[in-house]
Amino acid sequence: MKTAVYSARRYDQTLLARANAASGAAHELVFLQDRLDPGTAQLASGCQAVAAFVNDDLGAAVLERLSALGVRFVTTRSTGFNHIDTQAARRLGITVARVADYSPWSVAEFAVGLLLAVNRKIARASMRTREGNFELEGLMGFDLHGKTVGVIGTGKIGALFARIMAGFGCTVLGSDVHPNPEFEALGGRYVSRDELFAASDVISLHCPLTEATRYLVNAQTLAGTKPGCILVNTSRGGLVDTEAAIAALKSGQLRGLAIDVYEQEASLFFQDLSSTIITDDVIQRLVSFPNVIVTGHQAFFTEEAIGQIMQTTIANLNDFAAGRPLGERLVA
Repeated sequence: MKTAVYSARRYDQTLLARANAASGAAHELVFLQDRLDPGTAQLASGCQAVAAFVNDDLGAAVLERLSALGVRFVTTRSTGFNHIDTQAARRLGITVARVADYSPWSVAEFAVGLLLAVNRKIARASMRTREGNFELEGLMGFDLHGKTVGVIGTGKIGALFARIMAGFGCTVLGSDVHPNPEFEALGGRYVSRDELFAASDVISLHCPLTEATRYLVNAQTLAGTKPGCILVNTSRGGLVDTEAAIAALKSGQLRGLAIDVYEQEASLFFQDLSSTIITDDVIQRLVSFPNVIVTGHQAFFTEEAIGQIMQTTIANLNDFAAGRPLGERLVA
């Protein structure tokens, strides 16, 4: 199938072309660096399929334009699909697939890295030594050993994060509507979300973004956290009310914040804005805090994970073209 590949960086082009070749080069891939939005949808003219990314716009207006161009299949190079209007896709007869699974270690390990970096102020220390400043004042952290870590969302990634934290000697608490026996097997204990917030020295978010979880971290829940808690988010930006998090940082209720995702990231992430004026005042305030680390949605970005994402994307195209069932990869 002729497929428009949006938001295609160099690594996307190289690895997706390689996966396509390994599968018999059945698809004509049209690589576009542009993000998919109402203004760029026309670039898919002549294509039967679209391969999108997590911050591409697949709302009703875009899907209608793609449908009018003859696009019948959309595959997203991500696990999450909250950027896709699935109801509109069904109405228009567009099949939608996702990457149901890729290396969960990539995100779990990165979350641990963020926690260590913000707790032990590693980035700040590195910047100091580059300038010849080897002073320790202001760099004190705390031992993770013996601390309580709350994990919200104990699926594959959350359970792996919990396993790593248990290895540090932490007490691990969990919250999930679907309890995971693997989490309990490593010594994790399920508690109410309120109890988790109140008891945890560290809280790490690993749940999907749904209407039920949007802003699950808000002014009210932050007021109920253990004073001096560190919050880590490598899942979805919309899980956190950023303004409320900023207020908690100012008051000291939060000791630190480490995020790889941001609610308004679509206009910022996956591009070089170092020579432009960033007009998002919220992100500008966040990065001004010495106890905040913001990274640009890179937790998934390992050789293993990217390889799996590209292979699954080609498998999705192959299965749709052949009329084979997509199983858990099917979204709409």
